[in-house]
Amino acid sequence: MRNVVRSHDYSDEYIEIGYNIAYYRKHANLTQEQLAEMVGISRSHLSAIEAPNIVRKISIDLLFKISTALEIEVYKLLVFHS
Repeated sequence: MRNVVRSHDYSDEYIEIGYNIAYYRKHANLTQEQLAEMVGISRSHLSAIEAPNIVRKISIDLLFKISTALEIEVYKLLVFHS
């Protein structure tokens, strides 16, 4: 028998992903505008993803595009430090 997954909004996890994206973007010496252009989104969308006070959901496709643009393994964006 399978366990039932309880409702959870994953807000903290999305915020951590945003922190990780910002960290690796800065490490790559890219602006938000540059990274956004590389992955085909607006700078304001990337800004919202990275913002610690905004919960912005992100698709797996976009996560892969960002990791490719940053030249890192995708799992690094999913490492939670809290």
